[in-house]
Amino acid sequence: MPRAMWKGVISFGMVVIPVQMYTATAAKAINFHFLHKKCLTKPKQVRFCEQDNEYFGLEDTVKGYEFAKGQYIVLKDADFEKVPVKSLHNIEIAAFVKPESIDPLYYDASYYLAPEPIAAKPFALFREALVKTGRLGVAKIAFAKREHLCCLRPLNGAIALHTLHHVHEIVPLADLELTAPDFKVKKEELDLALSLLNAMAKDFKPEEFPDEYHEALKKLVAAKLDGKELKAIKTPEAAKPADLMSALRASVETAMKHAETKLKQPKSPSRA
Repeated sequence: MPRAMWKGVISFGMVVIPVQMYTATAAKAINFHFLHKKCLTKPKQVRFCEQDNEYFGLEDTVKGYEFAKGQYIVLKDADFEKVPVKSLHNIEIAAFVKPESIDPLYYDASYYLAPEPIAAKPFALFREALVKTGRLGVAKIAFAKREHLCCLRPLNGAIALHTLHHVHEIVPLADLELTAPDFKVKKEELDLALSLLNAMAKDFKPEEFPDEYHEALKKLVAAKLDGKELKAIKTPEAAKPADLMSALRASVETAMKHAETKLKQPKSPSRA
């Protein structure tokens, strides 16, 4: 069983629920190493101290905060457990909000919360209350040497905790100085676009969208090992304004045919 990365309590009102938190996602990227171009040797990361004129390893480092130019105060791991904030071991619910009130732009990482054995009943009660109200609990939680804004939502038999970006971490669109297109959309173009969107509408099933880049990268590595070269896929060309209507019509027809083909396909027999 995975090891809990954080332990503490959920509290709302006078209710306190001991919980454990687990990572909900894991990166599956293919890893590459930086190599010395001359001999393809993996270099060692070294640290050099100019004052003592010596190299040292990670085990010889400490965490220091620069409180004045060139002057540091050292903090040990045990010191971070003494940071005087409630959120260090307490997810104190500050409000219950509607899911649509949180813009997806604010979502960061995802985790699972599970109850300690003695808190199974209040945990289940809290989860059921979230389900019935259709709301998310907004709180703060401190881990990884910083405090995170977060929200809690019911997920099957557990509760998912999503860390959220703080408002100052979101880059305002105004800062990008984006200009809106200076033309009006024709009704017939919009009608065709809506037809295309409706023809492609479906429920989101993540298993239908595998990581094709990951698999293709493995093929590329295998081809390199065999001394072969793969051809790159050409990027589709953007439709010219004059061809927009014909491109929309062709897209709608293709989407409709694809939907009809899917309907005609025999369904796999359900397992008892």
